[in-house]
Amino acid sequence: MGLIVADVLPPEWGAPASTAETFAFAAVCSGAALLPDLDTAQSTVARSFGPVSQAFARGVDAVSLGYYSVTKGKRDRKRRGGHRTMTHTALFAILLGLGVSALVARFGREAIIGVLFVTLGLALRGLFGTWSKRRGWVVVTLSALVLSILSWRWFPEEVASTGLGVAVALGCATHCLGDAVTKEGIPFLAPFVPWRGSRWWEIKLPSMLSIRAGGPFEMGFLGPALTVAAVALAIWSVDGAPEHILGTLEASGLSFWEGDLANR
Repeated sequence: MGLIVADVLPPEWGAPASTAETFAFAAVCSGAALLPDLDTAQSTVARSFGPVSQAFARGVDAVSLGYYSVTKGKRDRKRRGGHRTMTHTALFAILLGLGVSALVARFGREAIIGVLFVTLGLALRGLFGTWSKRRGWVVVTLSALVLSILSWRWFPEEVASTGLGVAVALGCATHCLGDAVTKEGIPFLAPFVPWRGSRWWEIKLPSMLSIRAGGPFEMGFLGPALTVAAVALAIWSVDGAPEHILGTLEASGLSFWEGDLANR
């Protein structure tokens, strides 16, 4: 999603101006796409930075549960935890994006490195899969620190002040979009759009079209298909790649027709 939006984002919204900026924007977006699941210490992403991220996840869980309890409607059920509540809403994505933009505008380089550290660390955690459940978090943390320091040069402050905020908000919204196709659904519009006495009703597909998170369809087809699409988009995003690919295809097609005519 980050690669697609990077190509159509207006310059005044922090559009990447080079291949390096585009990939950095996409990496931040992919890392931010894991942020909503930091509302429970039981999630694998909560292990990204070891005990620190797990403690943070417990705090987010408690705040999310409190927010749900205060805003729930008459028909909303009681909850013991805050997973898939506050952090899985449009409000959270928008406010987090605005908050990141404000931090970067106020603190500049230090804020940029901090945002990159967190989001790139989460992106690495997603790539490493279950490997970082134990001591792998140390490697994730150190790698994220090095990458964030190296990558901040690709985000001039005038670009990062809006671009990073857009990438973070987009990542959170993408996560919610993915959860919306699962059988559980997500309360994306909560708590501002009540429906039949419920403020935390879930947006989801009909049962016959929805998928089970972590199920065989997601793992066997959807995941590999999205990976192939991401690789293709990454190649397409390289400066000069579209022109070269189209030129090669055009030349190959011309050669084919010339050869076919000659054989006739």
